[in-house]
Amino acid sequence: MEAKEHVKCLIVGSGPAGYTAAIYAARADLKPVMYQGMQPGGQLMDTTDVDNFPGYPNGIHGPAMMEDMLQQAKRFETDVRNGFITKVDFTGPKHYVEIDNGKHTVSADAIIISTGASAKWLGLPSETRLREAGGGVSACAVCDGFFYRGQDVAIVGAGDTAAEEATYLAKLCKKVYMIVRSDKMRASKAMQHRVEQTSNIEILWNSETKEILGETGVEGALIVNNKTGEERKIDITGFFVAIGHKPNTDVFKPYIDMDETGYILNIPGTSKTNVEGVFVAGDAADKTYRQAVTAAGTGCMAALDAERYLASKGIH
Repeated sequence: MEAKEHVKCLIVGSGPAGYTAAIYAARADLKPVMYQGMQPGGQLMDTTDVDNFPGYPNGIHGPAMMEDMLQQAKRFETDVRNGFITKVDFTGPKHYVEIDNGKHTVSADAIIISTGASAKWLGLPSETRLREAGGGVSACAVCDGFFYRGQDVAIVGAGDTAAEEATYLAKLCKKVYMIVRSDKMRASKAMQHRVEQTSNIEILWNSETKEILGETGVEGALIVNNKTGEERKIDITGFFVAIGHKPNTDVFKPYIDMDETGYILNIPGTSKTNVEGVFVAGDAADKTYRQAVTAAGTGCMAALDAERYLASKGIH
């Protein structure tokens, strides 16, 4: 791959991980160039209120927080660009990336991957509408459960994450409906027992969501039994989707070691990948915590690791 431009440090993706990496890299005089990706700002652009990020005592809207981080990265002269990576070549000492299907190509001495992950959704029109309206549909119970204290909510999913989030919600909410598509859960036995022993969780087996009800906020859901065809309306104010996330890492697959889902494997305790000079931050590697504050922390780690790597190679 021929490069039209060479940079010292390239950051692929934005969000809390990418922006934090940019702040640290720029302050270390690495002159970072960032391509923001398909969704500048990442998953937090879909979030209304963020109440759990330190330093915002009154909470902040997700997009406003990402704008703050972006402006801070720019203040230290990060070269922030629109565009997404469509091809990479990590075979040599210099790493090559193609942007927007060949419109531009860049080589870099160090690359920080912060492409994040995308929540999987049910794909219902009512789900999309209420998500866009900020009206009670969420893919993160730990982020948003607090807003539904003392209320009735539903969660869709049958794996460990769904079971964990259902029990988390049960501590805050009056009632939690757990919507499970088959007659059994995929979650580990320990997690299943925890759900079954929680008195305010009602599992709806063989059930699928036909529609989420409400104009500007969730007022209920129409559930259909896929065995009997029987429909049931449940009264809820929050609807949580926990059917998994997909890391946005496909473009790196030929070169970077990943788990079976596509999460990048980093060397424990570092942000290093199996390719020298390529580092990872945020949800592209994190399937456990998936919080803005942990993503920001790994962004800092990636920038520090990149700075040390470049210094060890005598690249100033």
